[in-house]
Amino acid sequence: MSNQENNSIALMKTTTKREEFLQASLQLIHEKGFKATTMRDIAERMNFDVSNSYNYIKSKQDILELFLFRTSNEFHHAMDNILASTYPADEKLKQVISAHIQVAAQKPLEVALMINEWRNLKEPKYSEYINLRSLYEQKMTKLLRSGIEDGNFKEMDEKVATAVILSSIRWLYDAFSNSESAINPVELERQIVLLVFGGIAR
Repeated sequence: MSNQENNSIALMKTTTKREEFLQASLQLIHEKGFKATTMRDIAERMNFDVSNSYNYIKSKQDILELFLFRTSNEFHHAMDNILASTYPADEKLKQVISAHIQVAAQKPLEVALMINEWRNLKEPKYSEYINLRSLYEQKMTKLLRSGIEDGNFKEMDEKVATAVILSSIRWLYDAFSNSESAINPVELERQIVLLVFGGIAR
């Protein structure tokens, strides 16, 4: 086996171990809360000395930043692709709801972190994250405004509607983070779409 192949295998093992470390951190934060979770707790969960934790991440704050911004960017990426499509506003809104449910179903602990722990960010990341949240809300408001102008949606205060719609889908992570839950994402999407469109569609 060549040195290059050996290096590639070593890199894969390191990457996998780091991801295991991050997932263990995420699970602990979900169980105990960000403030109550320590690097020692994470090291114990991984069965190694706390000093080894710093081979994977510099601090607990870095863990929070990594997951929050990575998941937020995933939501923004989905929203941007939907807004750039040629679908009418009502179909775009359905796609946005679908994207939320898919992310919540696939990454419930990451979404839980976004809802429950973002206030623990420190500056300047705190302000950066606030701006990302605000930008996402602006994109949703723009989508609703276009639907009103096109006649797909009722006349309404689009900012209030944005707050109501986002509030109605933010809780979804809880349905998927509970291992005893047997919620079908497709059925959940149908119910949420009916609920939202019952209030705004013409």
